[in-house]
Amino acid sequence: MSSDLRQYLDCAATTPLAPEVQAEIQRVDREAWANPSSLHGFGLAAAEQLERSRQQIAAQLGCSGDLIFTSGGSESIHLALLGSAAELWDGQGSAPRLLLSAVEHPATEAAALQLQRQGWQLERIPVDRQGLIDLAVLESQLAPPTRLVSLIWGQSEVGTLQPMDLIGRLCRQAGVLLHVDAVQVAAQRPIDFDALPIDLLSVASHKLSGPRGVGALLIRDQVPVRPIQAGGGQERGIRAGTEPVPLIAGFAKALELLNIQRFQGAEDPLIERRDALLTGLLQLPGVELTGPDPRLDPEQRLANHISLLVASPQGVPLSGRSVVRAMSRLGYGISSGSACSSSKAAGSPILEAMGIAPERSSSGLRLSLGSWHRDADLAPVPIALREAIAAVMAD
Repeated sequence: MSSDLRQYLDCAATTPLAPEVQAEIQRVDREAWANPSSLHGFGLAAAEQLERSRQQIAAQLGCSGDLIFTSGGSESIHLALLGSAAELWDGQGSAPRLLLSAVEHPATEAAALQLQRQGWQLERIPVDRQGLIDLAVLESQLAPPTRLVSLIWGQSEVGTLQPMDLIGRLCRQAGVLLHVDAVQVAAQRPIDFDALPIDLLSVASHKLSGPRGVGALLIRDQVPVRPIQAGGGQERGIRAGTEPVPLIAGFAKALELLNIQRFQGAEDPLIERRDALLTGLLQLPGVELTGPDPRLDPEQRLANHISLLVASPQGVPLSGRSVVRAMSRLGYGISSGSACSSSKAAGSPILEAMGIAPERSSSGLRLSLGSWHRDADLAPVPIALREAIAAVMAD
C-alpha cells in the first residue's frame, strides 16, 4: 500500500485494490478474457476460471448453495428482495408483509418501496439508542402475514452489529425467509453462511480491497429466487449478463487475503488499533460516540468502525460535512455518514431513528480503518480532528 493511504479513513465507503488483487485481475484478463458462455477454447478457459473463482469464494464464505455474481451490494439486495418476493406471492389473495429495520441501507429501502408499490405491506422495526433492533417487536411481527425479513447486519453509518444468530433463529421458528445485507460485515469478520440461520446474504467486493463492480448473492438450497434481469440465462438463469471474469477472480483473491491477514489469528489486530484511536478522539471537547462502545462489547460494532457526533466545546452541533471538508484540507479522508447518502445536506435518518435529535443528526462523522493502518498512522488523527473542528468554528 502506498504511504498516502495512511490518511485514508473511509474504508466503509470503499477500499483500494490490494496489489495482489490487481495482479490477479491482470493475469486473468490476459489468460481468460473471453466470454465464458462461448463454446470455443477461449470461452471454455474463461468458464473454467469463472467456476474456479466461484468455488473459491463459496469456500471462503462457507456457502454450499447457489452463489450468484452481481454488479455489487445494491444489485444483490434488489435480487434478494424482489426475486424472492416474486416467488412468495403471486399478487393474489391478502398482501404479505415485509419487515425491515429502521436503519437499513438506501438500496434495501428502495427495493422495499418497490415491493410496497406492488402490494406488499411494509413494516419497520424500531431500534434503540445503539442502533440495535427491538427483538420483542421483531418477534411479535413475525406472525402472519409476514413472509420476508431483510436486515442490515453491520450498519454502515454507526457500525452496529445486529445479533444475527438470534434473529435468524426467530425467523426460522416463524417460517419466515430472512435476507441479510452483509456488505460491511464480510470485510470485518469471517462468514460461514451454511452455519447461519440465514436464507439469502448479500456481499460486495470493493469493501474488502477487491475490485468495484462485482458482488454476490448467496442463496441457501431450496430457496427459490426469480430473476429480475432477463437475457442470456447466465448465473444459473438467475442473473443475466456476461460475467466479468477478471473482476470475479480479483474478488476471490481479496477474500483469500482477508482471511490470511485478518481472520487467522486469535484476535483481529485492527480492533486494538481502532479502540486506541477511539479513546483519543473521545478526549476532544464536543466529540461523542454514536452506536455501541466497542471497548465494552466488541461483538456489537464492526471491527474497523468509529462513528461520532461533533459539537463546539459549548455544545453547539457542527456540520459533519464541513468537518469532513476541513479534514480533507488536512489530507485526511473521512465521511459524514454512509457514502450512498452523504450527498444529501439534511440530517441523517439513521441517527434520527436511533433517537438523536434532528438538530444534531447532521453532525455525524465516520472513520473506518483499513488493514494497512498502524498505530503510528492513527496517532495524529485526533490532533487533525481538533484542528478541523477549530477551522469549522472559525468560519
